[in-house]
Amino acid sequence: MKKLGIFFIAFLFSCQAWAQSTSSNSLIQISGIVVTADSLQPMPYASIIIKNTSRGVISDYFGFFTIVAKMNDTLEFTSLGYRKSSFVVPDTLTDQHYSLIQVLRPDTILLREAVIYPWPTKEQFKEAFKNLRIPDDDLARAQKNLDPAYMNYLADKMPMPGSMNYRAYMQQQSSKFYNAGAVPQTNLLNPLAWAKFIQQVKNGEFKRKYNAYEKGDE
Repeated sequence: MKKLGIFFIAFLFSCQAWAQSTSSNSLIQISGIVVTADSLQPMPYASIIIKNTSRGVISDYFGFFTIVAKMNDTLEFTSLGYRKSSFVVPDTLTDQHYSLIQVLRPDTILLREAVIYPWPTKEQFKEAFKNLRIPDDDLARAQKNLDPAYMNYLADKMPMPGSMNYRAYMQQQSSKFYNAGAVPQTNLLNPLAWAKFIQQVKNGEFKRKYNAYEKGDE
């Protein structure tokens, strides 16, 4: 009877030790890296969650992660733009550490084509198209800039440089000294001046100057 009691106590201790060993061995530390399927580059900040639980981790910048799970637990790997992937912890592991390389494949989402129009209706587009003012090209701008009337207008408005100012001043001084002490000359009775004036009127020089002046005022 005494031997039976000792055997029973030893059996209880062995069962408790086996249960503790089994409980401790069921926890597995899983460490690994998450990579992309197309380039096998590390995927930073991927989510690793144990399914049906509130426990999980996030991979670091280099895609590395580590998490403690039980045998037969399912790890779910998710990342924006990639398909969800899962891994079931094997129940045949004999070590408490396990290394894993998890691959995530890109998830392509095809959206319907969206056409953006600046006009609400086709009628408004037609009206805007008909009234469209196409800007001048380089040739048209060059022709406008080289218009003779406009060039004459700019020449009249352009100030004289220093050399021309000096020449005009010296001519005034020469005329002043030439007419000093005498009656100033006038071109009202100068036939050459009248002939030049008549020729300018026939050539339309005064009309061109007037048109260029009106164009510049606009």
